[in-house]
Amino acid sequence: MKYFATFIVLFVIYLFLTSFTLYEIILGGTVSAVLTVLLVKLVNYQIDILLPVKLVKFLFIYLPVFIWKLILANFDVAKRVLSPKIPLNPGIVKIQTDLKGDFGKLTLANSITLTPGTLSIDIIDDYIYVHAIDIKGHNAEENKTLISGPFEKILGGIFK
Repeated sequence: MKYFATFIVLFVIYLFLTSFTLYEIILGGTVSAVLTVLLVKLVNYQIDILLPVKLVKFLFIYLPVFIWKLILANFDVAKRVLSPKIPLNPGIVKIQTDLKGDFGKLTLANSITLTPGTLSIDIIDDYIYVHAIDIKGHNAEENKTLISGPFEKILGGIFK
């Protein structure tokens, strides 16, 4: 299964980069097969049987929530920039995540970073260190709810 998954990933990437002529498809299959044999010892992933369900959840549940939070954060930062007295309360907070896989934590950290006003600095074990331009929470649980709460709840159903 690992060989098949690696081949499919490499072949799909190749097809995105080239045209769809018969010769390109044959060359892409050959190159992908050779690279699969060479790289399969280095990769450490598996395609889950529930991948289509998780992909639908990601596309139709997570992305709309992410886009909405992105729009709200953009308006918040714009309001702060245009305000005569820039209301800032910057700081670095330590947020504990319940996500266990590296890819889930990476997706969460990237989601936090992509929303304006926050920046994921580091991931250490089950903690993400985040710099925010306005720390609204008074304790770790409030910060987690405000910064990563909406993202982590949905990502937990996709990556656990």
